Amino acid sequence: MPVDIDIAKVARLARLALDDEELERYRQQCEVVLEHAARVQALPTDGVPPTSHPLPRTNAFRDDVVTECLDREEVLSQAPERDGDYFLVPRILDEA
Repeated sequence: MPVDIDIAKVARLARLALDDEELERYRQQCEVVLEHAARVQALPTDGVPPTSHPLPRTNAFRDDVVTECLDREEVLSQAPERDGDYFLVPRILDEA
């Protein structure tokens, strides 16, 4: 089954730089996935109700139980750097 997807366009949209060999490999992989999807769509599903999950879902409710927290000083003492009651972490964003 030929793939009607423009793999090069999808790669550009995903900002992926793919060479011809990679484009062909992804085209073949998409073909396999689409063939599988076509086989699934061809299955007889008459009488099968539409579902969003394969198994019934139920909420597992439980009572909230207050438990002991970690000691703030003990936790902060494990930090490489701190400023009072705060962890100091390396800056990762430039100021704009």
